[in-house]
Order: sequence, then structure tokens, then C-alpha cells
Amino acid sequence: MTFGKRLTRVIKKLIDMRQLTYRVLLNREPEGGFTVNVPTLPGCITYGATVDEAIAMAKEAIELYIESLVAHNEPVPDESNMLEYSLTLTASA
Repeated sequence: MTFGKRLTRVIKKLIDMRQLTYRVLLNREPEGGFTVNVPTLPGCITYGATVDEAIAMAKEAIELYIESLVAHNEPVPDESNMLEYSLTLTASA
């Protein structure tokens, strides 16, 4: 087994040991499909033709992003302690 494959297995074990939570924002595109942004991971953006595909692509992008963070000894942020609430306001003209 090569060093790269061993490193990938170690990284996956480290990731699997923690339950990480990430918010993903799906933006419907005018030409179809969805762009996905992961706000906690700067630059982690992907695309899917359907909501299900967009979610699957987001999961893969997050996993690769985390693998890179771990490989570079950088901290792995997550949103497990974050609460989110959306407000709807009526604007007066």
C-alpha cells in the first residue's frame, strides 16, 4: 500500500471518528440545477442538476475539503454548536 493510500485511510478514520455538521445553501440557477455553498468552509462550492445530486456533490466536496485541511494540519471547523433562525420581514414602500 502506498503512502498516499495509507494517508487517505487515516484521514477517513479521523473524519469518521467525529460527527461534523455543516450548513449547505442551495441556490436554484436560472439555467437549471443548483449551486451549493458551504459557508463554514470558504471556497467550498459545487453544483448538482437536482437537489439530490447537489446534496451528494456537497457531501463529496466537504469530505475532500476536510481531507485537505487534515493533510495540511489545519483545524477542521464545523457548525455543531451553531443555531440558525430565519426571519421574514415585510418591507414598507
